[in-house]
Amino acid sequence: MIERAKQVFAVEIEGLEKTRDSLGASFVKAVRLILETVADGGIVVVSGVGKNLHIAEKMSAIFSSTGTRSIVLNPVQAMHGDLGMVSAKDVLIALSFSGESAEVNNLIPAIRRHGLKVISMTGRPDSTLAQMSDIHIEIPCGKEACPFGMAPTNSTTATMAMGDALAMVMIDAQKFPVEDYAMNHPAGAIGRALVMKVTDVMRSGERLAQVGPQATVLDALMAMTKAQGGSAVVADTDGKLLGIFTDGDFRRIMSERGKLGSNSVGVESGSVGKTLSDSNSPLSDAKGPYSTLNDPISLYMTKAPLFVYDDAYAAELLKIFEKKRIDDLPVCDRSGRVVGLVDIQDLPKMKVL
Repeated sequence: MIERAKQVFAVEIEGLEKTRDSLGASFVKAVRLILETVADGGIVVVSGVGKNLHIAEKMSAIFSSTGTRSIVLNPVQAMHGDLGMVSAKDVLIALSFSGESAEVNNLIPAIRRHGLKVISMTGRPDSTLAQMSDIHIEIPCGKEACPFGMAPTNSTTATMAMGDALAMVMIDAQKFPVEDYAMNHPAGAIGRALVMKVTDVMRSGERLAQVGPQATVLDALMAMTKAQGGSAVVADTDGKLLGIFTDGDFRRIMSERGKLGSNSVGVESGSVGKTLSDSNSPLSDAKGPYSTLNDPISLYMTKAPLFVYDDAYAAELLKIFEKKRIDDLPVCDRSGRVVGLVDIQDLPKMKVL
């Protein structure tokens, strides 16, 4: 079973490679025609029958979500009134691997009477549909993965990829901004990450642990406890970011000095405060083994840490957390002053992660 499944993947990968390598002048002409259509206020109409109707739906959806207005036209319904949805400003992308689908081919003359130009995608440049089109994009993917050579598999994968390629090139050509993409995706985790700004998810005010460079390690821990967070930002008197100190930093310091025993300082939010406020704790003894607590935080903080600007989108946070594998990220305004902190643990609560 696994071997057969791998064969299917191999066939479709080869088909994608063949289709990729066939890209040429017709693809460029198609992009230019779509650009002209959009500039003139028209939309991209995508049509197909059978499995290709599903591909048309996906293709139209990816166009619409990335700045190229689009609709799907069922070729059967089109002949019974749905042609009223299109206008002479629009362009049709017709999908048929054989190029001989009667429903699609019957649609073309009617579409032309409405003034639309036609871009077709088929596996046969000599097919009826290809010959009826203004621009033909070949899908030379080869045989289907189906053992009978009939079920649309390889061909639909390659056709879908070609649609993706058109849509992504259109993003570049139109300079479609991520802000507009976000406006088109207001729901779900992806939408929230794109719509929400860093200021919507950051900790600020009493929830922000912030100390100066002359503060002690104990001061930083107490600030973290009060803010119920796992890190403290270090800033100068003007609020400019100097560094960050985390509970992980504290654990490493104590571990390296052999001072972290089983009854030592708690490192989770809330437990630090309880331990430090205990007058019987050895931590309260400045001359004891925990004298590190009286050292300036500047000795142990991470200097010039990564930070994010307050006008960034939450989506940028996800990229930084994933790439840098950190848990806490300071937030600064454009002048470099600290305005907040993002804790990765807050993102699931905000339904961003």
